[in-house]
Amino acid sequence: MPVFDMPLETMRNYRPAREEPADFDAFWADTLAETRARDLNATFEPADFGLETLDVYDVSFSGYNGDRIRGWYMRPRGAAQPLPGVVQYIGYSGGRGYPHEWLPFPAAGFATLVMDTRGQGSGRRGDTPDVVDAINPSVSGKMTQGILDPKTYYYRRLYSDAARAVEAIRSRADVDPERIAVAGASQGGGLSIAAAGLVPDVALCLPDVPFLSHFRRAVEITPDGPYPEIASYLQMYRDRVENVFHTLSYFDGLNFAARMSARAFYSVGVMDTVCPPSTVFASYNHVPGQKEIREYYFNNHEGGGTQHQVEKIRFLRDLWLS
Repeated sequence: MPVFDMPLETMRNYRPAREEPADFDAFWADTLAETRARDLNATFEPADFGLETLDVYDVSFSGYNGDRIRGWYMRPRGAAQPLPGVVQYIGYSGGRGYPHEWLPFPAAGFATLVMDTRGQGSGRRGDTPDVVDAINPSVSGKMTQGILDPKTYYYRRLYSDAARAVEAIRSRADVDPERIAVAGASQGGGLSIAAAGLVPDVALCLPDVPFLSHFRRAVEITPDGPYPEIASYLQMYRDRVENVFHTLSYFDGLNFAARMSARAFYSVGVMDTVCPPSTVFASYNHVPGQKEIREYYFNNHEGGGTQHQVEKIRFLRDLWLS
């Protein structure tokens, strides 16, 4: 796949104006207050998957609207002191799968909570349904579910779940609440940016090839899903363009990145046709604090792959375990 986006030197300085509604902060304050009005009630049931060096727990906690969100919690067996924690979010369409699929962070010494993604479970099995009232007609996928109103949009529920996952890992006595990182790739990267913007004392944010940023540009230029779900919707509902992008402005990673106090460690694939690199740099360049980004020039949406996983573990260990 050839380079299709802006020149790399241009993207490194690309910081577009943010389309932010005037009530952005009030909307999210009200959403989180509504969510937190329900008891978190985080439960951690021991689970045996034959992993001799890790303790594994089947997790459940109350997310948006009190809906029970599933997950996995893993930590190195025998570690006595409170450990730094990582909340791991999942890419688009995937569910929590099995603990064996999430070993790098706990095997490297970090307490890890993997949050299941409500209503998703293709490619990797999911265990959390998305229970909603009637919403607008939508195209296949999640991108246009409830898109005519930010209060009904699918990602309002999912971003709220992501914030509650941070609260769930902090409820553990064996986790240091001041050393929490949020991480994920693609949709998981977008969720990590949202969580870092919604939970201001998260320490580190590690988004890889993040989705859910700079929506209008992404929808206009990318040939590969899932952003084209929005374009397909607007092909049919031609009179709803501004309505749709107004809703999306409440969920744009640029606006959450600008509110992030966490130290950020991004990655980007310069030939990424799923989450265009200009949209990743647009988010990164709005992060106000300490940050760095790894560029993988000849890679598409796989980004740095396992090589970058090594980089992330080194980054975390140098900060917290050295």
